[in-house]
Amino acid sequence: MSLKDILIARIQQNGPLTVADYMTECLLHPKHGYYTNRDPLGSRGDFTTAPEISQMFGELIGLCIAQCWVDQGRPAQICLAELGPGRGTLMADILRATRQVPGFHDAAEIFLLEASPTLREIQRETLRDYSPKWSSSISDLPALPLFLIANEFFDALPIRQFLRDGDGWRERLVGSDGKSLNFGLGTRAAQTLLKDRLTDTNDGDLVECCAAAVPIISSAAERIATCGGMALIVDYGDWRALGDTFQALRDHKHSDPLEEPGKADLTAHVDFEAIARSAQSAGCSFSRLTPQGVYLERLGITARAQSLASSLQGQALEAHILAHRRLTHPNEMGNLFKVLGIYPPSAAPPPGLEP
Repeated sequence: MSLKDILIARIQQNGPLTVADYMTECLLHPKHGYYTNRDPLGSRGDFTTAPEISQMFGELIGLCIAQCWVDQGRPAQICLAELGPGRGTLMADILRATRQVPGFHDAAEIFLLEASPTLREIQRETLRDYSPKWSSSISDLPALPLFLIANEFFDALPIRQFLRDGDGWRERLVGSDGKSLNFGLGTRAAQTLLKDRLTDTNDGDLVECCAAAVPIISSAAERIATCGGMALIVDYGDWRALGDTFQALRDHKHSDPLEEPGKADLTAHVDFEAIARSAQSAGCSFSRLTPQGVYLERLGITARAQSLASSLQGQALEAHILAHRRLTHPNEMGNLFKVLGIYPPSAAPPPGLEP
């Protein structure tokens, strides 16, 4: 039985699913979930992330993290952790770039927070020289300064969608006619989690909420506020969610998110304001939201690109130039992706970011 058949049977028995429940089943179903049994990254997968585009991305982030460690007094033991580390490419680049930072590798205990058994095995091979450990949640990490990176992690967390109807809201739901899946709307009701959105929305506007992000970022921020460290959140989205951004990617192309459950990656744009406010409530400061292109330029990506280019020629040089453009140009990832820094109130924001 396919996941589509399973979901249709569930809907017929129990009623429509929230978009969040639908996303969770599609991505993490024990047998048919998208992340459960495949490597979705790269040219053979369905999408490509920044670390897979160029080593420069991870190198610069690694040096940013190491500088924060130095600025906070070089603590003797830290958790260097990544949320949703994919193939482990970003962490490998971070560790290669920081190899020459005196004391950093000795201090760092590496933790990966990954739900996919398939990706865990790939990470184990990629990072075999660094003895990483895996954890299910931030609360399970040792009580040490936390230096955390989350690149394209929060966009894959399940969202709920609400359509404004007068002074109330109707939730967008996934239903079925017995043969296919379709979107519908629930009954009009007040929504406590959207009480502040009546002032900046109009009748008919759609708002997305990601409740799953709050406990994750709150746990990280509490650790950072108490023990020190920092977090870098890199993802696509904006300061405040507005409009339908729920999408499916398959074979590097957009597809219908209801067409083949479990066969495509499902994501939504990140509401960075919700992440920043959760971190603030937990005792941390947060940086100004910064476009990825601006952030990488501030860290020196062009100088690094020129240095690497000096030893390249032909197709390798052309691919390198295109990778630099893809990461930084406003019409590529440069403006769509944003960077948010979270750090203790007593510390400066991470390099490349402003208070």
